[in-house]
Amino acid sequence: MLPIYYSDVFLSHDTGAFHPERPARLLSIVKTLRSAPFANKLEWRDPPVASLAEIERVHSPQHIQSVAALAAAGGGRIEADTLVSSGSFEAARLAVGAWIAASERVLQTSQPAFVLCRPPGHHAEPEQAMGFCLFSNAAIAALWALEQPGIERVAIFDWDVHHGNGTQAVVEHYPQLAYASTHQFPLYPGTGSASEIGIHGNICNVPLPAGSDWSVYKSALSEKILPFLQKFQPDLLLISAGFDCAKGDPLAGMLLEPEDFGRMAQLCLEQVTRKTLFGLEGGYDLNNLARSWLSLAQVCLEGEP
Repeated sequence: MLPIYYSDVFLSHDTGAFHPERPARLLSIVKTLRSAPFANKLEWRDPPVASLAEIERVHSPQHIQSVAALAAAGGGRIEADTLVSSGSFEAARLAVGAWIAASERVLQTSQPAFVLCRPPGHHAEPEQAMGFCLFSNAAIAALWALEQPGIERVAIFDWDVHHGNGTQAVVEHYPQLAYASTHQFPLYPGTGSASEIGIHGNICNVPLPAGSDWSVYKSALSEKILPFLQKFQPDLLLISAGFDCAKGDPLAGMLLEPEDFGRMAQLCLEQVTRKTLFGLEGGYDLNNLARSWLSLAQVCLEGEP
């Protein structure tokens, strides 16, 4: 069985009619997975709401309160392209809770799990929301995991087309964490050059030019990302799974096909660890998004013992 952490509460994060990060993204993925030939092997699980103390592993009380207050006031713009609605604070807390609960499940079973949530998280910095992101889901889950018995190292691989500046800002301070990223460069948010390796050498950025297809990504993985992760030997791998590097995405210029995400997942599961969480970040073409998660699910289930 493949556990999927999802809730309709994530749909209550209302970004408005024309915002690319919209509820329809989740609806498209969920509909496709529920009607998949292997739907009986998917275990849909309700995520818990994260406590404020859990979110404070990364974020200041002031930042958390700013999101809560804006939601309580009915919503508004918290940053240039980042919106908060009345339901956003609850959805964001649930997203953090989903990443933590899925991490716990992966550690218990040594098998992969999915998190289908929004808002996404990899741009959110300790003191501010940005890039559609409110709380740093992956970084919070990574720090939670480090507190569990026997867990000494946690890695995050971010294949979203945009560099995860928020995740990197947290990870670079902890030698027990590692962050690897493939991303289109130059592109928002402008961070993620190859020279950014962190004070502990625990950062691996692989900026790629627009127009990169699977052959380029495959080389990046085999030459840089996978050796970096293998050397680190993580007890848990968190994947910030963004699908805006798919061909035709409205916010970027990469050329991956939906099946290529399954290929990336398979390389990680076979060459790094099956103790892997796949959590949704970006991806704004609904058809590509749904087909990509279908490909991921097939790969995860095929490797079941």
